[in-house]
Amino acid sequence: MAEVQAVKEPDTIRLVSHLLTRHHSQQMADIWNIGLNLALRISDLLSIKFSDIEEDRLVLREQKTGKHANIQLNPKALQIIHRIKEEHPSHIYLFQSYRNKQAINRSPRPLTRRAVSKALGTIGEEIKLPLGTHSMRKTRGYHLYKSTKDIARVMKMLRHSSEGVTLRYIGLTQEEVDKDFKELEL
Repeated sequence: MAEVQAVKEPDTIRLVSHLLTRHHSQQMADIWNIGLNLALRISDLLSIKFSDIEEDRLVLREQKTGKHANIQLNPKALQIIHRIKEEHPSHIYLFQSYRNKQAINRSPRPLTRRAVSKALGTIGEEIKLPLGTHSMRKTRGYHLYKSTKDIARVMKMLRHSSEGVTLRYIGLTQEEVDKDFKELEL
């Protein structure tokens, strides 16, 4: 599996959303935008049920770690969630598979990780940036770190237990750390 990156430029974040809508579907763009705002692993993001959403909070148990996540939903995430619920009131999953013929005759299921990975991969090729299902989570972590410089806060949001893992995960390079030391004079 190829290493994917955080999207570091705000214009590129918006471009990815636009291209997903244009080349794939609004649902793929919604996954991107919700994924950026929740910083969940793709397995947890795709498994969100409307019943996991309590007013303005998402409450779930992470599949990989078993840790409890209680996430405050920001206005952008809430707006997208409400629109999806309004468009698909009978859906159980936030990102429910409903387009292919097989989905009609089976019990409801979320979109697959593979479908999302494929969509992000094609957009990544187009914009010459390695994108994948972890890009949303990495992007959120990177931008939180850049705005706060608080690695402990990023670790808590990503529910990591090591600073080194978090720094590597968000793609913070030695050049960026050096720049921070150089620019901040006390």
